[in-house]
Amino acid sequence: MTQSGAGVDLYWLPLGAGGHSVRVNGRAYEAVASRLERRPARDLYHSALEVRVPAGRFVIEMTPVPAGNAADRGVVGTGAVGNRRAGRFRIFRHEIRRWLGGAIPDVAEAVDSPRRLSHDPESAQRLLQLVPSVPTPVWGLDELGAGEMWNSNSVTSWLVVRTGLTADSIQPPDGGRAPGWAAGLAVARR
Repeated sequence: MTQSGAGVDLYWLPLGAGGHSVRVNGRAYEAVASRLERRPARDLYHSALEVRVPAGRFVIEMTPVPAGNAADRGVVGTGAVGNRRAGRFRIFRHEIRRWLGGAIPDVAEAVDSPRRLSHDPESAQRLLQLVPSVPTPVWGLDELGAGEMWNSNSVTSWLVVRTGLTADSIQPPDGGRAPGWAAGLAVARR
């Protein structure tokens, strides 16, 4: 259940919740990454934010681009997935949403969520204002030289830092990883 009042809430969603393809690809990615890094495989998480201000409740999330009107979903930015040239095709694009009254599609599967990051209405408003300025490099690559791929977690951590909220203590649920989180931190602190 979402907390009431002005503020910012973070949701951790299991990677691929609600979708077989992303779940399988995520497990394959983590199997390879954990082997290369000589560590046990972990659960992977995708993050999303819910922001409450006097104007209403907004969902902030990076997602694949579905068919339909982008304005209806509060889209404020788009980018390519995997390869800049492939981004000409909708299936290889992502969007960043600042969706008034929106929904996090897989919120019922969220783990250890919501986590209240701030009760401050000014911080919540500042975060909303920053969403259109989130960088949109190619998803899954490190075009910004952050040492890690850019993805939905990068968007969330970038917004948290740029808003002035404390990001260093934020961790995914026990036993999990949030690939891309460090990239957002690094880029936001430049």
